[in-house]
Amino acid sequence: MFEVSGKIIAVTGASSGIGQAMASHLAKSGAKVIAIARRTEALSKWAENTDGSVGFVAADLGDIDSLANVSQKIKSHFGNVDILINAAGLNPRIHADEVTKKIWNETLDINLNAPFFLAQQMVPAMKESKWGRIINFASLQSERAFENGISYGTAKGGVMQMTRAMAQAWSKDGITVNAIAPGFFPTELTASVFANEALANQNANQTCIGRNGTMDDLTGPVQFLCSNASAYITGQTLYVDGGFTAK
Repeated sequence: MFEVSGKIIAVTGASSGIGQAMASHLAKSGAKVIAIARRTEALSKWAENTDGSVGFVAADLGDIDSLANVSQKIKSHFGNVDILINAAGLNPRIHADEVTKKIWNETLDINLNAPFFLAQQMVPAMKESKWGRIINFASLQSERAFENGISYGTAKGGVMQMTRAMAQAWSKDGITVNAIAPGFFPTELTASVFANEALANQNANQTCIGRNGTMDDLTGPVQFLCSNASAYITGQTLYVDGGFTAK
């Protein structure tokens, strides 16, 4: 039920952090994985050091008008995509008083607009095969307001509702759409948080479990949502946060 072997999976934001960790895990689990991010060198190094069938596409997902072309490049590796994981993210961590129109639009483009319009490119083939999985990445800020997080929080709140709406639009065609909302994990986006030991400990103490997350805490939930084990689950946001939002 949890098998992903042979599935063709596209993972955005896979040059580092959560996206790369998920891409590596799924490739080791037998999937054919295409990693998508801006940094060619990081993607190439990842592909060289990853076991399994992998490819990569270097692209700026914030350029929404280019996503049709990006989609064709993704498909050129192994064919039509069975599973799309939208893990790319941008968090400028700027106070509301200092947010510019450029920063606002860039944040929404990467976190909210790109996941939808890239999925829209993948859906026709999923409909044809009557099977597909779309996994978006939400956030603690999908529900919680954090200091210096207005543009990111707005985008991630949108991801939660977009996930529901995408499920309503496409689940009757055999495509499930869900989101994962991670707690605090050590990535490039959270480097400033983990660099502050007191803040990192404060976040750990806020969880029910009493620690911050590791990448191993995410691989199981992601594989579950990629597999037939989650066939009757759609439109949901799963918080993988050690109970941060439970307190």
